[in-house]
Amino acid sequence: MNATRFGELEVLCHAPEHATHEHPLLFIHGAYVAAWCWEEHFQPWFARRGWTTYALSLSGHGKSRKREHLDSYSLDDYVRDVAEVAARLPAPPVLIGHSMGGMVVQKYLEQYDAPATVLMSSVPPQGLMGSAFGLMLKRPSLLTDLNRIMSGSDIDIDSLREALFHQPVGADDLLRYYRLSQPESHRAIWDMSLFSLPQPARMHRPPMLILGAEHDALIPPDQVHMTAATYGRKAEIIPGVGHGMMLERDWEKVALRVAAWLDERAL
Repeated sequence: MNATRFGELEVLCHAPEHATHEHPLLFIHGAYVAAWCWEEHFQPWFARRGWTTYALSLSGHGKSRKREHLDSYSLDDYVRDVAEVAARLPAPPVLIGHSMGGMVVQKYLEQYDAPATVLMSSVPPQGLMGSAFGLMLKRPSLLTDLNRIMSGSDIDIDSLREALFHQPVGADDLLRYYRLSQPESHRAIWDMSLFSLPQPARMHRPPMLILGAEHDALIPPDQVHMTAATYGRKAEIIPGVGHGMMLERDWEKVALRVAAWLDERAL
């Protein structure tokens, strides 16, 4: 692994011994986390299969710029982060976004094209309201704890388990993920809820793989199908996993599907 910086942005890079794919992969994380969530499994796995992989920590996240200004960052700022990194890569990257990162990818496509995109448990183009209402009705305590994370307050660690995982996760790993988690920009959350939703009519339309998780408490399968319908695609729901599908015990099942889809398109 090579931890590097693109200007003020933290970027984690895993390069293969022999690159066999022209386009690198650029992973974009969701809310409350940073680039580390991709390095746990996905980056080394894809690098072993010939892809050069990069994972970006968005502004205010991880070791990227100005954590103290987190609440000032908008979705458009996050799009600029992705564009800044993509412009410095040796070839246009395939964009892989999870949750909020999937919304950032959709917003990116309003201004820029990409060889292909993968949305994993992405916030739908209709925004977060449907998910929030679902949590309010079905899991109000989880919604409360997510709001506590937003403000940097401590939460019951079991709430992190409930939010991210369906499968068993080791206590040590869960504690480590909890310590790596962080608040999210209130401005970005409002953008995803109401104020800066994607405009599909303006977007470039590269090949797009839309994945959801069968047991996702945050972006349930019906929200994923809504995303797919908006873009004229068919969603694929990965059985047996929860929202944090790149960290679940069966993460490799997800990685294999992404790799097969990319290989089908010679990417």
